[in-house]
Amino acid sequence: MKDYGFYRVAAAIPELWVADCEFNSQQIKKLIFQAYEKKATVVCFPELSITGYTCGDLFFQETLIREAEKAVEQLLSDTRELPVTFVIGAPVQVNSKLYNCALVCCEGKIMGIVPKVYLPNYSEFYEKRWFESYSSRSFCPEIAFPVVQYAGNETFFGTNLLFGRGERFFAVEICEDVWSVIPPSSYHAMNRAQLIFNLSASPELIGKRQYVKSLLSQQSARCQAAYVYAAAGFGESTTDLVYAGNAYIYENGKLLAESQRFQYQEQLIFSEIDFDLLAAERKKNTTFISKPQSLDYQKIPLLLQAHGEMALSRTINPTPFVPTSNDYNESCEEIFSIQVAGLAKRTVHTHAQSLILGISGGLDSTLALLVCVKAVDKLKLPRTTICGVTMPGFGTTQRTYNNAIRLMQSLGITMKEISIVPACEQHFKDIGHDPEIHDVTYENTQARERTQVLMDLANQMNGLVIGTGDLSELALGWATYNGDHISMYAVNTGIPKTLVRHLVRWVATTQLDAAAQVTLLDIVDTPVSPELLPTGDEGQMTQFTEDVVGPYELHDFFLFYTLRYGFSPSKIYFLARQAFQGIYDNQLILKWMEVFFRRFFAQQFKRSCMPDGPKVGSVNLSPRGDWRMPSDAVAELWLKEITELVTNTAFFIVPKAKPSHTLDAHA
Repeated sequence: MKDYGFYRVAAAIPELWVADCEFNSQQIKKLIFQAYEKKATVVCFPELSITGYTCGDLFFQETLIREAEKAVEQLLSDTRELPVTFVIGAPVQVNSKLYNCALVCCEGKIMGIVPKVYLPNYSEFYEKRWFESYSSRSFCPEIAFPVVQYAGNETFFGTNLLFGRGERFFAVEICEDVWSVIPPSSYHAMNRAQLIFNLSASPELIGKRQYVKSLLSQQSARCQAAYVYAAAGFGESTTDLVYAGNAYIYENGKLLAESQRFQYQEQLIFSEIDFDLLAAERKKNTTFISKPQSLDYQKIPLLLQAHGEMALSRTINPTPFVPTSNDYNESCEEIFSIQVAGLAKRTVHTHAQSLILGISGGLDSTLALLVCVKAVDKLKLPRTTICGVTMPGFGTTQRTYNNAIRLMQSLGITMKEISIVPACEQHFKDIGHDPEIHDVTYENTQARERTQVLMDLANQMNGLVIGTGDLSELALGWATYNGDHISMYAVNTGIPKTLVRHLVRWVATTQLDAAAQVTLLDIVDTPVSPELLPTGDEGQMTQFTEDVVGPYELHDFFLFYTLRYGFSPSKIYFLARQAFQGIYDNQLILKWMEVFFRRFFAQQFKRSCMPDGPKVGSVNLSPRGDWRMPSDAVAELWLKEITELVTNTAFFIVPKAKPSHTLDAHA
C-alpha cells in the first residue's frame, strides 16, 4: 500500500454514567469498534472516561478504583483482536497515591500510562483533593522510565513517553496540562512527537469555548504538530457544572474537525493527519528545537497503520492560495495592503515622479493598476501620477482594448495609447522575419517592444515601470525574457493567477464605484490570453493561455504543494485527485503535472533575474531568499515518478519534446 503520510485519527465522546465503570467501558468499546470500521489509527476518549470525571469523593472509595481496573482489563480483552490504538482515562493507584491517567492501549495491551502533571484547584475544580500531581523527581527519581503493574499489564509510567516508530510518533497530555505556561506537549514536540492527544473534562463557561479553541490552535501551530482533543460531555454530573462534549482535531493550527456541543448522545469525529506536511514544516523551520538535552524520552514501538488510496474525510482545498470564506475579506485586504505598502515605499525611496505600466485589459495589469492607484492615494499624490499605456498589437481584441480604456478613464489616471504594430513590422524587416510566420519570434517581438516603450517613457517621465506578471507565470516561465519579464518593481510576483482573479473581484466590489465595477467584473470574466497572435476574422480572441499551458488552478495547486511542503509528484497527484474530483480526470491531472514540472525546471533562468517585488504568502519564487535553484537543474527524477504514475494509472500520455533553454521562448 502506497503511504501518502496520512493517518486517520478520531476523538470520541461516549455516553457515560458516573461511577459505573462496566457501563462506561462498554460504551467505550462500542466506539472503538466504530473507529476501527472507519479505519481510524488512533481514537482518543475524554479524561477519566472509565469512571467519569465528576465522581468527587468517590475517588477515595476502593470499590471504584478496583472496578475501574477490572473494567480496563475487560476492555483490553474485548479489543485484543483490533489493530487500532485507543487512549482512555482512568484513575491509577501507585504507591498509595492516586493519579489521573491516560492509558495508551493496543491489541489487548497497555503500551504506556501517562499521568496528569498540572492539577486544577480553584473554584470549580478540586482535583488536588483526590489526585497526586505527577513529577518524575518525586515519583521515582532514581529510575528514568519507571514501570508499574496495572490491569494485568506491566507498562511504562510517566509523561516522557513517545508512541510510534520510524519518524512518526504521538504523545499524550491531560486537560489542564495544555493550559500551563510550558505544556508537556511542547516538550513532546521538541522530542519528535508530531501528534498530541489531550484527554479533557473541561466544563462549560460563557466565552470559554473560543478561548479553548484559540489555545489549542496556537499550541498545535507552535509545536508544528497535530492536536486531538476530546472532552467530557453529556452524562457527567451537572450538580455544579455542565460538560458540553467538545472535541477538536487540529493540524499545525488549522481546525480539521469538531464535534457538536450539548449533544445527548455519543459522538465520534474523524480526520486524517498529514505527517508529511508536519515533517516538512519542521524541516524548513530553523527555529524549531529538535531535542532539549535535559529531557530523555522512552520510545514505545507502536505500529501506526497508514492509509494509502483511501478517500480522505478532510477537505483538500483546490485553490490553496485563495483565502477561505470565513476570513476572505480580511485576507484580501491584507494581501492588497502588502502590495500597496511595497510599491509606496519604493516610490518614496526612488523619488519617482510617475508610475508607468502597460494596461492590456487583462487581469494582471488590472491588479497592478489598482495597486498603483491605492499607493498614490495613500501617498496623497494625484492619480495622474500614474501613466497607463495601452499598446494595441496584432492580437488585441476590441473587448480587452475597450476595457483597458474604460478602466483608465474611470480611475482618473494619465492615459497613453501607442500602437506597437508599426514598430514590430519594422523590426521584422530589420531582422528578416516573415510576419506570416507566427512563431515565438513573432510573439516575443511584441512583448519586447511593449517593454521598450514603457522603459523609455519611464526615462522621459522620471518614473518607475511597474511589472504586472504574477507568481504563476513565473513558475511556468510564461513570460518573454527581457520583455514582460522585466520591470523596475513588480507588484504581482507574490500573487498566483487564481488569487489575482479574486483580488480584482474583491477590489471591484469593496473599493470602487459602480461604473468601475462593471469594467472590472468584465475583466474578471475575460479568458486569460497574451493576445500575441492575430485575431479571428471577426476580431475574436484566438489565443488562450490555458489551452497551451493548462488550467492555472491545477498549476497553482502543483506549485503550492511543491514549494510549500516539498511533496513528491505522487503525493501531489493523490491530493489533486481528492481536490479536483469531478472537475478533472486523472489523465488530465497527470498531463498538466508533467507540463508543470518540465516548465518549472526549464524556466528557472527567468526567475534567477526577476525584479524586486513584495512577498505576500508562504510561497514565493524570489531568488533573493525564498527559492534558490540552479538554472541548469534537471527534472528527470520528478518526470520519472510521473511516468510511473501514468503507467500505474493504466493510460498513456505521449511525452512532449524536452524544451530547449531558448532565452526568449514562452514555451
